[in-house]
Amino acid sequence: MNINTELVNMLISSQFPAYAHLPIRPVAKSGHDNRTFHLGNQLSVRLPSAEGYAAQVTKESKWLPYLQQQLSLPITQQMAIGKPEFGYPFAWSICHWLPGKTASEGPIADLNQFASDLADFLIALQKIDCQEGPPAGLHNYYRGGDLATYHHDVARVLANQDLNLQGDRQVLATIWQTALETHWSSPPVWVHGDVAPTNMLVRDGRLSAVIDYGVLGTGDPSCDLVMAWTFFEGQSQQTFKNCFSYSVDVWQRAKGWALWKALITVEEWQHKDHSRYLEAVAVIQQVLADNA
Repeated sequence: MNINTELVNMLISSQFPAYAHLPIRPVAKSGHDNRTFHLGNQLSVRLPSAEGYAAQVTKESKWLPYLQQQLSLPITQQMAIGKPEFGYPFAWSICHWLPGKTASEGPIADLNQFASDLADFLIALQKIDCQEGPPAGLHNYYRGGDLATYHHDVARVLANQDLNLQGDRQVLATIWQTALETHWSSPPVWVHGDVAPTNMLVRDGRLSAVIDYGVLGTGDPSCDLVMAWTFFEGQSQQTFKNCFSYSVDVWQRAKGWALWKALITVEEWQHKDHSRYLEAVAVIQQVLADNA
């Protein structure tokens, strides 16, 4: 789908003419699920990139105001919802633009402090009443749900000898199987679903906001702990883990979530984007190095 500045300009001019005078420009790294554009200096426009992500707009509209009331850090705030037009088939949104650089770009003053701040945010999110929240399902690609949903993916990648995983496949298979043998038996909690450096904003060296709630849901919080292998290492990894009171089983599933994503990323990008491939390999090596 060709989602470009011209389309966004037509949508804004037609449906929100009060904003039509504001300049529109693409965000440099707008993500996968949505195409994101600056709208002036204070707003952004987010358009789902495919049908599988279209329901995220209304879900965010319903739940983000409720969550923001009970969180100390800023999160994505929708200002308006647009409707399909000009051949674009999905609902789309105008949001406040939150300042800062992503954790993968912005300088972090103290990685241990950042780990603690992120853990505090996730703990606060998990404490919010979620009885009426959306359970894990197709709408959020089963984040918070049963890790076994992705067993076929992992088995396929581990069996593909053409992929260079730079790790012992048998050990990886054992780590995955160990994760599958554990289950969340406590009441469900809120999960962000995509706790990644690109969704963490940094200002003045500290975590300043958490964005992109498209795969928000409720269930098992292990999927939100993957930064222990995808971003933190050494002391910062231990700091992050020590902030929670979870059992070993939860961390085993979290490791499984991190491993699944790394494996399918290698499969997708080994022959397309060397930098993404190397990032995924680094996660695999972190998983292998961690015997917790």
